[in-house]
Amino acid sequence: MSSSYANHPPPLLSFARVTSFLTCILVALASGTNYVFSAYGPQLGERLKLTHTQINIVGLSGNIGVYGTAPIWGGIVDRKGPRLMMVMAFFSLLIGYLGIRQFFVNGLPDDDSSIGLLSFCALVFCGFLTGIGGNGGLVGSMNSTAKSFPDKTRATANGIVISGFGLSAFLFSTIAHTLFPGNTSSFLLVLAIGTALPMILGFLFVRPIPPPHIDSTRRLEDGTSDSPADYGVGEGLGTSSPTTYSVENTSHTHLLAHDEDEEDEDTRAPAIELEEEEPLVSSTHAQATSDYIVPGQVDSVALSPTRAGLTRHRSHSSRSMSRRSIQTHLDKTTDGQPNIHGKRLFKTLDFWLLFTICSLLSGTGLMYINNVGAISQALFANKNPDYDEIKAAQWQATQVSTVSVMNCLGRILIGVIADFTKVKLRLPRSACIVLVALMFVVSQFMCFSIDRIGNLWKASALLGVAYGGLFGLFPTLVIEWFGLPHFSENWGFVSLSPMLGGNIFSIAFGRNVDAHDPDASPSSSSDNSTISNTAVAALSTLASSFLPSSTPSPSASAPSITPSPISTLSSALTGAGSVHARGGVPSSHHCIMGRECYVDSIKMTIAACCVALALGVYAAWRDLRRHRARRVPAVVVWEDEE
Repeated sequence: MSSSYANHPPPLLSFARVTSFLTCILVALASGTNYVFSAYGPQLGERLKLTHTQINIVGLSGNIGVYGTAPIWGGIVDRKGPRLMMVMAFFSLLIGYLGIRQFFVNGLPDDDSSIGLLSFCALVFCGFLTGIGGNGGLVGSMNSTAKSFPDKTRATANGIVISGFGLSAFLFSTIAHTLFPGNTSSFLLVLAIGTALPMILGFLFVRPIPPPHIDSTRRLEDGTSDSPADYGVGEGLGTSSPTTYSVENTSHTHLLAHDEDEEDEDTRAPAIELEEEEPLVSSTHAQATSDYIVPGQVDSVALSPTRAGLTRHRSHSSRSMSRRSIQTHLDKTTDGQPNIHGKRLFKTLDFWLLFTICSLLSGTGLMYINNVGAISQALFANKNPDYDEIKAAQWQATQVSTVSVMNCLGRILIGVIADFTKVKLRLPRSACIVLVALMFVVSQFMCFSIDRIGNLWKASALLGVAYGGLFGLFPTLVIEWFGLPHFSENWGFVSLSPMLGGNIFSIAFGRNVDAHDPDASPSSSSDNSTISNTAVAALSTLASSFLPSSTPSPSASAPSITPSPISTLSSALTGAGSVHARGGVPSSHHCIMGRECYVDSIKMTIAACCVALALGVYAAWRDLRRHRARRVPAVVVWEDEE
């Protein structure tokens, strides 16, 4: 749909661009409900008698849907545009949340003590649908935004759109708890309808609008420069590029600064041997007017007119134009910007640095976001004789809202900080990786030290900012390091990383909490363990290797609140379903030992974040060195003719 603006892009603040941008924000708001799982996950687990490990598996199914489909959806959006994604997102979100709601409404049959394997798999599939739907809407919005704004404002614009993705949990949690307090069924219905309807608007209005004054780079924005035949051997010399030779060069010809820019069209020949020194212009060349054009923004060195007795020769420092330069042209677009994708992406160290850092940090964030409800309940129930389910749900909603709001704020702030770092400080945006990783480390130390529910908001706020900063910064780094033509596809491959870290850390958290649950009966644990091991046996085994074996201390082998004989009899008759049936403590499958329930998992994430911080420092240093190398001016040496 953006083809009508290809030759004459509208102004930056045109109606079409602003409409598309605002709709992208709305679609992103409807796409981030994966983060609201903690607002209904514990209630869903109580209703279906799920263990913490099973609850984490359901939550992770949504994460797998979001991050596992990212490369596929990214490739489709790069080639087909965002409209197809909006259609897919509409049906996936509607069916997924309606399915989860149906499971919650039906509950378990009276004669069943745990959910069956087939039903559990169906519940996991519904969670997976919500993930792929949310990711479809987000990918379409991010792609359109990235292609609609120039480089100087791209990080800020993308940060604003992605902030909607982070604010989604707060929006829907607030709506549900304001209009339907304590009604999880209505909350799930709001999620189903509220996430699906904005996709219709996205289908109508979301589209890439080329930035103004970039007619010569239209192919870059449209992502059509896919064939190596479209590229010259140098940095951006192609057959249709404004930097293409039309006639033989004269002494008035500009000499591009970088050595990889100094190669002629003759290097297109299959057999390329450029090891020997050759004159730039033969002495027998006739004087002719060249229409070789160099845009004003290109870094170049103009040679003075021909002088008697002088011949132009390349300097010794630029004689290594070569196979390295030949390979370089494959990774450049026609205007000299990076264009790395496909197999070449996986051969770059930059990709694996981003992948590893994102896996460690996003895994930490997902573990906390998916389980902050369980953390708040554990802290609230610890040594609390006046435990109340409604107040516990309020604390739970408070943590979800805090993470969501700060997640949104972090995505906006990191975009502004990244642009300021590059434009004003003249440093690469990758320097902000260190800031993001440092916030993760501090948030985990803070969570480790908190033992009261009233202070948990501090850890939630800091982690929300850090998590938002992570996903606000990394898409821009993908564009800077690998290029815009295949941005969605490349970002999709980087987005696979949260599946690794998120699954390991979240499953480990669930197993850790289950190990500290004094109320889990052996038979129930055995049945649930069979289901869990069948669903994610490999992930559970890998996760357990990160945790030391821990058993509840003797003093914690029983609940801190001793139920009365009356409440014990009531629990036996009613199946232990209500708060009052357990003498003022949470219902079954809830750990009530405070921070002891999860502290081992926090130790694991602290170590992971410290490793990510070290890798972030290395990535920033490596990128800074690369940027400084690009600023070295070219040296042109004139030699007297013998």
